[in-house]
Amino acid sequence: MPVKRLRSSFLQFLKFNLVGLANTAVDVALFAVFAALGIGNALAQALSYSAGMINSYLLNARYTFRDQQAKGTSHLFDSRRLVRFVVLNLIVLVVSVVLLKILVSTIGIPVLIAKLGVTCITLVLNFLGSRLWVYKQVRYLSGGEQP
Repeated sequence: MPVKRLRSSFLQFLKFNLVGLANTAVDVALFAVFAALGIGNALAQALSYSAGMINSYLLNARYTFRDQQAKGTSHLFDSRRLVRFVVLNLIVLVVSVVLLKILVSTIGIPVLIAKLGVTCITLVLNFLGSRLWVYKQVRYLSGGEQP
């Protein structure tokens, strides 16, 4: 992999993680509020994760993967990209709810510690899915990369 492309990928990973910190702050803060209100863990996870997901879509489309977008198209309203984003995040949501249930109910880890561990796992899954599927670089019919 050429140095320029490797550098670009690394910078993109850093941007993704910065956006991820914002998403995580939204997610964890809302989860803590919902948990304090007595909302069940699964529903609290679904609601807080959804808020983080909306934040993620907006920031990643505008900031992280902007360089991979087709020129002249709206980053926020590409329907195929939005569907892929939602599908990826629903898969990651299911994984997070299942892992949270296992860690809290089966293993007995305190819920907020389990939440942080699950967040680390879903961060990696989300970056890989976003980079390789949701925001993958658009290619022309000739097979060449977009300029």
